Amino acid sequence: MIIGLTGGIASGKSTASKYFAERGAYVIDSDKLGHRAYEPGTEAFAAVARTFGPEVVGADGRIDRKVLGGKVFGRPEELKKLTDIVWPEIRRLTQLEIQAALAEDPDRVVVLEAAVMLEAGWNRSTDEVWVVIVEPDIAVARAVARDGLDPAAVRSRIASQLSNAERIARADVVIDNSGTLEEFMSRLEAAWDALETRRAAQEPAR
Repeated sequence: MIIGLTGGIASGKSTASKYFAERGAYVIDSDKLGHRAYEPGTEAFAAVARTFGPEVVGADGRIDRKVLGGKVFGRPEELKKLTDIVWPEIRRLTQLEIQAALAEDPDRVVVLEAAVMLEAGWNRSTDEVWVVIVEPDIAVARAVARDGLDPAAVRSRIASQLSNAERIARADVVIDNSGTLEEFMSRLEAAWDALETRRAAQEPAR
């Protein structure tokens, strides 16, 4: 069973992943794989340096993510160049990890956490898509409080992502995190318990 877990900035994906791991899921964080996707010596590293220039390679020989980010932020065409390089490599690494996890225990639940799950099409490799949603104003407040970000920058990032409605339309399970932490944890528990019930009966989410 492979669950694709997604949501926007400050939606609570990491909290959800941690809870599911505590319930026995094998969690794969695509952001961490994203760091590995263009390690020095890989084809993706060479492609990024070739596409965006040698200045994106830092003094330590690795891709300087801040410099690279400056080249693609707010520039959709440049961002697409980057995702065309990195997303296939992240997908490859993801598939390898999923295969290894299921080879070790075919009955386990694998949770793939990815902010760009739907945009990248990785949901096609999952059995269910779970979406964590939060009202935009609440997401802004949480991101500002958590990371010290500029509110306008957060709103810009939210505007560049899929909307809650777009995510909900493509989800099998929707978990709202617009309330308190206690309410969120209760909804996570309910979603996981419902999953276990479905798996026992071998029924889909919808």
